[in-house]
This record gives sequence, structure tokens and C-alpha cells, in this order.
Amino acid sequence: MIYQRSSSLFAEAKKYIPGGVNSPVRAFKAVGGDPIFVKEAKGAYLYDEDGNRLIDYIASWGPLILGHAHAPVINAVIEKAKKGTSFGMPTEIETELARLAVSMVPNIDKIRFVNSGTEACMSAVRLARGYTGKDKIVKFAGCYHGHADSFLIQAGSGAVTFGSPNSPGVTQGTAKDTLLADYNDLEGVRTLLASNRDQIAAVIIEPIAGNMGCIVPTDDFIKGLRALCTDENILLIFDEVMTGFRLGRGGAQEALGIDADIVTFGKVIGGGLPVGAFAAKDDIMAHLAPEGPVYQAGTLSGNPLAMSAGLAMLTELNEHPEIFKSLENKTVYLHQGFENVLRTKGVPYQINRFGSMISLHFTDGPVTDFKSSAKGNNEIFRTYFHAMLDQGIYLPPSAFESYFLNDALSYADLDETIAALDQVAF
Repeated sequence: MIYQRSSSLFAEAKKYIPGGVNSPVRAFKAVGGDPIFVKEAKGAYLYDEDGNRLIDYIASWGPLILGHAHAPVINAVIEKAKKGTSFGMPTEIETELARLAVSMVPNIDKIRFVNSGTEACMSAVRLARGYTGKDKIVKFAGCYHGHADSFLIQAGSGAVTFGSPNSPGVTQGTAKDTLLADYNDLEGVRTLLASNRDQIAAVIIEPIAGNMGCIVPTDDFIKGLRALCTDENILLIFDEVMTGFRLGRGGAQEALGIDADIVTFGKVIGGGLPVGAFAAKDDIMAHLAPEGPVYQAGTLSGNPLAMSAGLAMLTELNEHPEIFKSLENKTVYLHQGFENVLRTKGVPYQINRFGSMISLHFTDGPVTDFKSSAKGNNEIFRTYFHAMLDQGIYLPPSAFESYFLNDALSYADLDETIAALDQVAF
């Protein structure tokens, strides 16, 4: 495929935008080459500025569960935009979406809308600290909770630089209040809690990790984590920016059978528009301003366009829960097809999958945490990524990202993707 216009646009963008992109993973640094500039999208397909059609496996990094430009979502945004785009005042549709979300997700009574997943996670941690009166948090190596200072301590995905903290500009004072544990290592968490007794406000985790590839927690680990937090009076925060409303009506809490104390959500709750949210039981949310002393605010929070898109998306998912099974079946089909091809290729590989999240790792051993994910062969991944792209398959441009299937993908699309893998010369 030819990407001449994309390359030209990237060169122009670099004159005015740092690195030519507004989010680092888009720059193709992990895979080399110039990023693809999208012109439009519909259903399962992206159409780039050079006229190429690409089968999409990122779905705007998760939220476009029903595919791009889904008619009910688009129509809802158009009709709402005709009445104004922002007011900075309460609107009825905020309550409508809140009521629906609370009805779908277990173990929450109230929800606060914000403008991004980063803001949701940042606010959830502030609320946990205000509620418990404690300062420290525990996060897991390779889990990404946005780019707030507290979270850039061995974060996954585009933040992987193997530093501690990951980014200049994050102070050591901030870093000291973030304790780092290994995913799927319950004993390591137990040791951390014991050595910081009565100092830890919250443990925050991606219940199904998506920023070091798709990593699934063992049953003993996730249940043990819940029990430890309960025993130590620590709040358990599920970062469901990726998993919320994707793994089922109730997200990862429902899929794993685990109740978190605070849950965060991302763009899916706004139908793919810039939005986020955090939610909990009444006694925790009562600490949030204006009812309580923990301050959080946002002029664009509850933006009517995002609320209308989210209401349309969640209504469809709520009324048609068979969508989740359809997505899972398609992901299983892709997994099996990839397995059949890769067995003949002579390269080391592992495939991780949960629901409609899946990742391919070019490594010999099981991938269960950040360390094992980082053992993947990046050169093989680059070859794979570009070979698939040349055949019209758009995958995450990083080995540290989950793929996100959307339900607009047909089995013919999946067969085309599997056939493309068969043509890759490793």
C-alpha cells in the first residue's frame, strides 16, 4: 500500500505539534515508519488519506464496541449539537446516562462524569485518599491509568521507558507515594501492604490489563487482592477505562465476579467522544464536592454531546446483551485462526485473550505480567506489524497494547486478517 499523503501530513504536523502527534503511541516509534493519517471510518473499516481501506483492530483504543460511525450514536450527537454544544450548567441527559450506567454496573450507587480516563483515575485516587485519610497508593508495573503524575511509575504502553518515575516532570515526592507491585503476584502485594501498614489509601489495577498486551489475572490473584484490601481497610479501584461496558453490561466486575470499591470508565461511556467517569457506593461518593470535602470539577464535565452519544451506545448494549457474546465468539475465532497459522511459522508466540480483548506476544513463555510481556521480540513484532499493515490490517502500533474487536467486524474480515498473517514472512 502507498502512504505518500500520510507521510507528507506527518512531516507537516511535526512543524507545529510535538513529535507530530497528540498522543505518543500514534507516532509509530515502537514499530518505525510514519503513522497513518485517517480521513474517515465506517463500521469495521478505516479509510486513510491515501485512499486505503484498513480493517481496524483498535476501535479508538476500545470504546467503539459497535464500530465506527454507528448510526444511533451519530444521529444522537447531530440532534444534540443542533441545540448547543456546551453550557457549563446541568442538563437532564446527564441524569439519564447516570441512571442507566448505575443500573448496568454492579456495586455502584452514584457516578461522576469527567472528560477523560486520565481524569477519572486521578479523581478516583484523590477520592480514595480523602475517604481513607491515607496518602499512598499501590499500582502494578505495566498498568496504565493515564498520564497523571501518580501513575507514571512503570506505566505500560507508550509510557514504557523503564524508569522510575517514567517521565521527567514527575517529582520524587510524588513517586514516593506510589508503591509498585507486579501483576499476578499476590505475595508481593501482601509484602508491600505489610511494610506500609495504615498508610495505603488504595490499590488501583486494570482488572484485565490492556497496556502490556492483554493480561488476564489468575483467579487466586484477583480474589486474594480483594480480600487483602478488605482486611487492610484499603479501597480497591478497578480501572475499567478499557473493560467497562466491553466485557459485559457490568464490565470486569461482572465478568470476574469481584466487587471493586471505586470503578473508573473511559470513552465508551461517551460513545467514543472525549469523556470519562468514576463511580462508587453512596458512602464513598458522599465525600465528593459539593456534598463532601474532596474537590473535583470540570467546565466540560457532562458535556451534552458526549452524554447523548453515551446514552445511545449504552442503551443499545443494555438492550442487546447478546452483542457481548457475539464479540467474544469473533475473538475466539480470530484466536483459533492465528494459532493455526502461527504453528507453521517457526516463531515463538503466545496469545492472550479475554472477552473481546486479545494480544499476540512473540515470546516463548507465558505472558502474565510486565516482565514477561517485555521479553517479547520487538524485531519480530515490527516485521509482523508492517506486513499486516501492507495487507490492509491496522493493529496497535506497539507490542504493549491489546487489540480491541468491534462488532461491525464480519467473519469475512476475520478470515482476511488470518489470511494476511499467513502471508507474513518472519
